[in-house]
Amino acid sequence: MLSLMSEPTETRRERAARRAGEFPPAPEPLPRPVLDSHTHLDITVSEAGVPGGGSTDDPIGSAVAVAAEVGVDRLVQVGVDVASSVWGADVAERHPAVLATVALHPNEAPRLADLDEALREIESLAARERVRGIGETGMDFFRTGDEGRAAQEESFRAHIAIAKRHGKALVVHDRDAHADVLRILDDEGAPDTVVLHCFSGDADFARECVRRGFLLSFAGTVTFGSAGALREAAALTPVDQILVETDAPYLTPMPHRGRPNASYLIPLTVRSLAATTGTDLDELCTAISATGDRVFGPW
Repeated sequence: MLSLMSEPTETRRERAARRAGEFPPAPEPLPRPVLDSHTHLDITVSEAGVPGGGSTDDPIGSAVAVAAEVGVDRLVQVGVDVASSVWGADVAERHPAVLATVALHPNEAPRLADLDEALREIESLAARERVRGIGETGMDFFRTGDEGRAAQEESFRAHIAIAKRHGKALVVHDRDAHADVLRILDDEGAPDTVVLHCFSGDADFARECVRRGFLLSFAGTVTFGSAGALREAAALTPVDQILVETDAPYLTPMPHRGRPNASYLIPLTVRSLAATTGTDLDELCTAISATGDRVFGPW
């Protein structure tokens, strides 16, 4: 008894800090399979570890398996620079459940000493069969100031052209730049398929995107208590223009906000979207799955 009493007691704050680095428990499986339309497996494994305590010998295989157990049977690995794009394209060729997109993130473009050379490498990767999208590209006025916006726009316009040349989906990163994203897409002529990744706009912006035929991909942010405007946007989006994503390891859905995210947590976001849109869960899963195949092609 004395030795037990002498053990240090973990405070609530210490326990919360410790758990913040742990993957949450798996949610209830979905009734029908869906995809995670936007994830960063490389960042997830390097920064947070292997979801579900899977094998570190094959972390990607383990992450895919854990997701499949809850009904997330397909993943889209998204590139943010040349290195991650090469990595993703290679992973997609080794793992049948994974497809890839390739691009320079808008915050990466202003940092590059030779943007043209990096774009040439992205164009080369775009020709690979398991690369099914160009992204994430776009505009970010939150992390990049005025001095970097010209490079962002140049890069975004170049990625739009690459997507059109290769007939692949354009995956758009838009942070605090709604009007400029639409302006540039209208100027260049949008590719046949455009996905607004981690959609962050309000109902008015959603209407403009829906009118143009774009796909709106909702992340865990739609579950946040403060995201009323985002839920309004989701509620007016036709079910066949909705995708769902993690953006893992970021944007973990409630009730696990602040802990590492991974594809196996997609069911939390899908159930939230079903409630928000008033759509039967089976119907929503079927629609999301069909849209994923339409956007990225068969796995």
